[in-house]
Amino acid sequence: MTRYLYPAPSPTEITPRDIYFGRRAFLAGAVGLAAAGQAGTRQASAATLDARPGPFGTSEPLTPREDVTHYNNFYEFGLDKGDPARLSDSFRPRPWTLRIDGAVARPLTIDLDTLMKDHAIESRVYRMRCVEAWSMVIPWDGIPLADILRLADIQSSAKYVAFRSVLRPEEMPGQRGGAGSIDWPYVEGLRLDEAMHPLTLLAVGLYGETLPNQNGAPLRLVVPWKYGFKGIKSITRISLVERMPPTTWNRLAPDEYGFYANVNPGVDHPRWSQASERVIGSGGFFGERRQDTRMFNGYGEQVAQLYQGMDLRRNY
Repeated sequence: MTRYLYPAPSPTEITPRDIYFGRRAFLAGAVGLAAAGQAGTRQASAATLDARPGPFGTSEPLTPREDVTHYNNFYEFGLDKGDPARLSDSFRPRPWTLRIDGAVARPLTIDLDTLMKDHAIESRVYRMRCVEAWSMVIPWDGIPLADILRLADIQSSAKYVAFRSVLRPEEMPGQRGGAGSIDWPYVEGLRLDEAMHPLTLLAVGLYGETLPNQNGAPLRLVVPWKYGFKGIKSITRISLVERMPPTTWNRLAPDEYGFYANVNPGVDHPRWSQASERVIGSGGFFGERRQDTRMFNGYGEQVAQLYQGMDLRRNY
């Protein structure tokens, strides 16, 4: 099997495992977070996955698992990077089903465990770049999204793919409202050709184990050439549609977060530069290292053709 290597981060760029498992929260209401904090920090035991090496990887060093699992944006669980690891103990990722519908000939409701038994799980090391200008290198385990979408027999009218996350405010304290809260559930979208690209992955694990709650258990999207907020977590529904679907961040702040969200160092966020990024887990005596941001997060050779003729400053 051919294995493709992409421009790799240096060893100092790798985010430690602990930091990654704890960062994802910003606009969810703060109401109920204090009470939820009493649930403690216990996490469900991770199960080892029977994953095989996939065709995509990198020679760059991995971010330590502690960083990957404790530096997270998962606004459904809180406002701080450490809240997802601290407040997600009550979330139950099993049993779980995934609905695929819309412009398909065979709408499906699939049990996740059955899906994982019927499809080979691949291990892929991808660079991840957050719109907040920090980065990690993460070993994901998952199934190519294209393989799953083909099960439903996509119709010719489908042009986009819409994703919907779970809505469980009783288990997710960030979904309980508050001033300026996100309109839950979290929704995202891709163009069909982006969704069908070989790099696009539905991840079910990382570091060879099932996804921790704080990382989007039990099923999340990974699109490595886009900013991390495109990676919707805890997915329950995927719909094939004819028109560009609404997405949470574009709906919330359209002047800051476009539909495409391709990593582009030449297009700054209105409130900060995207020219460089802070490498999580690279801390030393002088603090965490910064590096130049790469166009398409370093995956331009694989995906640039998807955007030929487009103004990537306008279509950000």
